[in-house]
Amino acid sequence: MTQLVSPPTGAHVSCPEGRTAAPEQPHRWREWRLRGEWWVATRYCLLVYACVRAGLFLLGLLTVSLVPAQSPVGVPGWPAPVPTGGWHNAVTAWERADALWFLRIASSGYAETDGSPAFFPLFPMLVRAVGVLTGGRWLLAGFVVSNLALLVGLVVLYRLTAELFAGGERGERMARRTVLYLCLFPTSFFLFSPFSEPVFLAFAVGCLYAARHRAWLLAGSLGAGAALTRSIGITLCAVLAVEAVHQLVADRRAGRSWRLVFVGRGLACAVPALGTGAYLAYWQWRSGDALMSFHAQGGWERDLSWPTTTLWRAAQLGTDYVGSYPGGYLSLDLLLFAVALVAAGWVVLRTRPLFGAYVGLSLLFALLFVFDGRPLMSTPRFLLVIFPLFWALARFGERWRAHDAVVALSAAGLALVGALAVSWLPIF
Repeated sequence: MTQLVSPPTGAHVSCPEGRTAAPEQPHRWREWRLRGEWWVATRYCLLVYACVRAGLFLLGLLTVSLVPAQSPVGVPGWPAPVPTGGWHNAVTAWERADALWFLRIASSGYAETDGSPAFFPLFPMLVRAVGVLTGGRWLLAGFVVSNLALLVGLVVLYRLTAELFAGGERGERMARRTVLYLCLFPTSFFLFSPFSEPVFLAFAVGCLYAARHRAWLLAGSLGAGAALTRSIGITLCAVLAVEAVHQLVADRRAGRSWRLVFVGRGLACAVPALGTGAYLAYWQWRSGDALMSFHAQGGWERDLSWPTTTLWRAAQLGTDYVGSYPGGYLSLDLLLFAVALVAAGWVVLRTRPLFGAYVGLSLLFALLFVFDGRPLMSTPRFLLVIFPLFWALARFGERWRAHDAVVALSAAGLALVGALAVSWLPIF
């Protein structure tokens, strides 16, 4: 009787022709396939990055050549760059707003009374490390850190999107649109400039990607990096907790052991708080005020507000001053936030709870500390790191006419808003 037993994996199998088949290597095949998928993501992200990066350098050069700038505004210990002619303006044109603060902190550290504690430390620390290697060329170091972080964030976002949306060619198309729309968003120049957003984006995308793949120690560690980069990173504790519960329910339904695993996941959910805690502990040690960073917000005239109050105030100002300067900034803030709310609804209804929690808590956090004269100030910039919002745009852009409209409007908006920022107008 013929024995119907399959040979062990990796064994040599006799072929009808008398030859010996090559050993089966499913693990190696999967490894090479994954490498290929990551290479596809890297290649596409590099292409989009290079095109937008070159366009922004050109935009900066043309803007300083054609548009008279407003009075440059420096920060304590770091004067604004002096306008001079030359090709260097392609780069120095983006040394604006909070970039000055980050470069000042990287070069000479924090001061207790000038408002600098409001900026979390990881990005300036990385700039400091690279700046030492570049001989104190802080602007160059800032660009190196932010642009490398952006590339990492884009590649991980591409893979996360491709895996989440059915995989295969459809998932790849969704991933390509997501990366493209993010890089063309009207405020995306912040991602290409010396700001903390690209570093936070890389940590946040990596954190959620790792959590989805049940790599909880990695997820918690990346969450801690995000929390050390921006204050909003503390919300990742709650976001990871949502995913932990989601996986617990799935494990119980599948009959898998979950108790000890759930304890480990719970501990991982708390790890992002270590990033925030480390910064608070630093200020407690240095000044005796652990909340120095949050108290510094008062110097920026930002006060705690109910989110509903913020939205109501923003709606009033954004519609009352249409067509009058500087009412256009209020209207722009309101328009982009309204689009974000619609996209957030799609994310909550159509994707995993992990991403709905991330979007919801991020938008909520953005509405808590507000400047009364411009309630949604900086919100269009903060939207850049709420990456699931761009999945909604990517789904909307599945039809070619919609895709063309999104690309055209986004690119036009990026050129306009970028030129305003280069000209020292209030795009923060």
